[in-house]
Amino acid sequence: MTGSEIRAIRATREMPDAYLDGYARILADVALTGRRLTRDELDARRALGERAAEDGHGLRALVASHLATTRQHWPAAAPGASVDGVLAAMAQAVDAFAEGFERAQRFAVRQEEAARREFIDDLLYGRSDLGRLAERAERFGLRLSHAYAVAVAHGPEPYDDTHPVTRRVDGALVGRFGDRLILLATKEGRIICIAPGDQPEMLGHFAKHAHAATDGGQVAIGRPHPGAGGVVQSYEEALGALDLAARMGYEEPVLRAAELLVFPVLTRDRQAMADLVRTTLGPLRTARGGAQPLIDTLAVYFDAGCVAAEAARRLRLSVRALTYRLERVRTLTGADPADPMHRYTLQTAVIGARLLDWPAREL
Repeated sequence: MTGSEIRAIRATREMPDAYLDGYARILADVALTGRRLTRDELDARRALGERAAEDGHGLRALVASHLATTRQHWPAAAPGASVDGVLAAMAQAVDAFAEGFERAQRFAVRQEEAARREFIDDLLYGRSDLGRLAERAERFGLRLSHAYAVAVAHGPEPYDDTHPVTRRVDGALVGRFGDRLILLATKEGRIICIAPGDQPEMLGHFAKHAHAATDGGQVAIGRPHPGAGGVVQSYEEALGALDLAARMGYEEPVLRAAELLVFPVLTRDRQAMADLVRTTLGPLRTARGGAQPLIDTLAVYFDAGCVAAEAARRLRLSVRALTYRLERVRTLTGADPADPMHRYTLQTAVIGARLLDWPAREL
């Protein structure tokens, strides 16, 4: 007996007879009559396929058990047995069985996707009972008693769970870390990654591949926080970092909320910040061309470490033209950008203007 025959017989013995119910009888009847399977028989095969999928059996072993049963009950002794008819009946039966199996699997996948999507929504918005949320989290590999951090990738187009970019990033993470420690999802067109807070290399790996896969998109990483509420907080920090980058014109590929904590502090008292901007930079409105060109000049000057030559290069100006603009700022505001005492006030006011979108928006 060949190895394939032995494996086929073993598969038949290991597979419950319930999934082959009536199959041998169909073969015998077809061998005698040469008929095709009836609609009821095909429906019965599909139903058995669905049941086998729901019970967690593999399709490969199920097909092998059908083939082994066909060999065992081959109607060679039946007068006038049709080989072609028996093979056609076997093909019909296996095809209907596989159709039912696949239908059950698709339904299970849709149910799993719906449950996963509901869990992600509840987790990121904190809309569920914490105890129940923690129980559901374990199903997806998260233990909310630990600290987690959230990274958010934003690209030039919206992404969903089936987008090629999402699959590419997911493949890179699973290939490196497996699929039990990291939860990858999409939300509002962005790719979300939730990972243990004590393993920063995971979100670093995500940021690297998400930046490349999104063709230069930005990735923001929130700080680690414990519990389900901590996931929400880290997610909001990452979103805040992306929003800050958009308002401040930051183009860094990776933004870390821990490195941007000064900005929430500056804007915590919005009225005080608005007063500082109006008082310090308000006189720039009288400049030729308005306040915006001079504010942009100050922003680049401060970003360049107050090095005039570097700031002029970034602005594509001559050093003389840059110096003239800085002098105009000093004349109009009374604050000298080169004076350390004045510099902090001016720089804080410039940051506030960018955060509050002034002078485009009235304060």
